[in-house]
Amino acid sequence: MKLTNVKFNCKHFKGTIPCKPNKEHGVDCCDCNYYEARGKQILIIKLGAMGDVIRTTPLVVRYKEMFENVHFTWLTEFPDVLPPSDIDDIMIPGVFSIEKIKGRHFDIAINLDKEEEACRLLADVDARVKYGFTWEQRHLNAATPAAEHKIITGLFDHISTENTKSYMEEIFEICHIDFRMEEYLLNYNKQLAEKWKHIFAEKAAGKAVVGLNTGCGNRWKTRLWPDEYWVEFIQKLDTNKILPVLVGGPQEDEKNKMLTKKTDAWYPGIYPLEEFISLSANFDAVITQVTMMMHIAVGHKTPIILMNNIFNKHEFELYGRGVIVEPETGCDCYYGNFCTRERPCMYDIKPETIKQELNKILNI
Repeated sequence: MKLTNVKFNCKHFKGTIPCKPNKEHGVDCCDCNYYEARGKQILIIKLGAMGDVIRTTPLVVRYKEMFENVHFTWLTEFPDVLPPSDIDDIMIPGVFSIEKIKGRHFDIAINLDKEEEACRLLADVDARVKYGFTWEQRHLNAATPAAEHKIITGLFDHISTENTKSYMEEIFEICHIDFRMEEYLLNYNKQLAEKWKHIFAEKAAGKAVVGLNTGCGNRWKTRLWPDEYWVEFIQKLDTNKILPVLVGGPQEDEKNKMLTKKTDAWYPGIYPLEEFISLSANFDAVITQVTMMMHIAVGHKTPIILMNNIFNKHEFELYGRGVIVEPETGCDCYYGNFCTRERPCMYDIKPETIKQELNKILNI
């Protein structure tokens, strides 16, 4: 067999290693019945944050409906949340990744990050069509007019607060397509999910398993629900019907250990991202502030009670599987990390309110 016989445009071609048909059936390009010409080449630049990467995946669902054998390249700082079964080439930002991307031709290139390095890459990449944010004359710019609104809302709070579109509606419009409630894609280990299914079943003994995500990261600490409210809320639960499970990352470890001492909640501990996503697949409901856990729950199609204060609630799409609870007194700190009130507005989201919403979701 000669190199000229290799079908480089086949969707199964891996570049430098044997393709799936060769591994499974021992065929080569001269006698292969599995050949399919690779379709549209699409580049997505969405570096972070982790939750935003997850909620960009509905674009993949839509493009797969639009084009046959579409090939995706995705540049991100959080490759572990993307399913390799749906995205062909997942890259981490770096010199070699950037050079590889610049050396390829794409039918569609999309950048949904406003950082200069991402915008410059979209400006430089070889693509027939470009959507999103680019770089021109030493500043951020829109690749097409459809992206202008998203830039404006990011620059001016008083315009951002008037927005009534979800994040998905906005990014789909940026890509000149309409959002049709395409769901998230998640990369999770089904074997690990099954393991945790048995653990929860034994621990819960027929009770509803409710995930309580107690943290929110460091960027906007104004999102945090008070610790004493978590204690009060858990103590109000009917633990004959509900198993409350505390979840979070290393930042929440000390808090969650404290909550287990004061309540009947169970804290399984800290796990790597893959296992965290997998165990989260087994919750009957999730209570969370605006953070990555919200997007993981949406990806698992789990009912959510979302506590929100500093963000525009319209940007969150819960697909009809949850409720957004906000302070009755409103919030004065739009996208702010420091509360201007003597008593933070998150104190106005009462434990009794969250309990009532949970009982509605669980129908108890």
